[in-house]
This record gives sequence, C-alpha cells and structure tokens, in this order.
Amino acid sequence: MIKFSRQRESIKNNLMGRTDHPTAETVYSDIRQEYPNISLGTVYRNLSLLADLGEIQKISTENGPDRFDGNPKPHYHFFCTNCNAVLDLKMKNIDLINVIAAEEFAGTIEGHITQFYGLCPDCKKSLEQAASPADKTADSAEYKEEKQNKKVVDTSK
Repeated sequence: MIKFSRQRESIKNNLMGRTDHPTAETVYSDIRQEYPNISLGTVYRNLSLLADLGEIQKISTENGPDRFDGNPKPHYHFFCTNCNAVLDLKMKNIDLINVIAAEEFAGTIEGHITQFYGLCPDCKKSLEQAASPADKTADSAEYKEEKQNKKVVDTSK
C-alpha cells in the first residue's frame, strides 16, 4: 500500500479539475502556489506513480513533452499538428476493432491504442481565415472586374 501524500493528492486534484492535458511543468507551476518548496522531480515522480496506479493517464506525444489526463477511464485523444494541443475526443466506443484485429491474429488482443490527429477547431478556423481572400477594396483590379461583370449581368435583363 502506498503512503498518503498531500502533495500527490494535490497533483491528482489539479489534473482532475482540468481538461487541457497539461505537461509536468505546467502541473509543477500550479502546485508551487500551494507547495512553494515542491521540486519538479517530486511532481514527475508523483505523476508517474499516479499513472502506474491507473489514477491518471500519461499521454506520450510525438512533439514535445508527455501530457497528463486526470480522467483515467478509456477514451480517445486528438492531437493538433499545428499547435500541439491534446483534446479529449468524444465519440462512440470502437472496441470492435479488437475483434476485427483478432480475426487474423493467432495471439490474444487485449486492447488498442488509437490516436487521432489533424487541426483542432481553433487552428482550423485561424488557417481558414488566413486563407480567405483579402477584403476587396474599391481600387483593386479584382473588385473592378467583379463590378464590371455585375454591370454586364444587370444590363442584360
């Protein structure tokens, strides 16, 4: 049995109260407000222990440090390839994939790890806005051509 630790409990509570999947450094920064003498190493050790105990999830990322999730229940994550955000993905359970994988496999399938990646809603919106045509000004050639085309359409009625 693991000895109770107020610092570990504080770290766990910090994760349970958020959905942004923080790094250990972010957790450390938050916990230092309550425990100013806590070390980054202590935060790392407690995060690893909590993950090993199944009380939190450790999320390894391709770009950047590991992230941590206060929700230990099985669920899927989305990784933004632009801003590196990690988001919970709300979707139907796809455990049927284990059955499909087992059909042609002689071993035993116990589970799966599925990662989804692309652009998060904020990055998608920002990139779409950046790619949209610039505001047409009265002196731009495109605006004049469009206005001329409207005149042609209007006079043919």
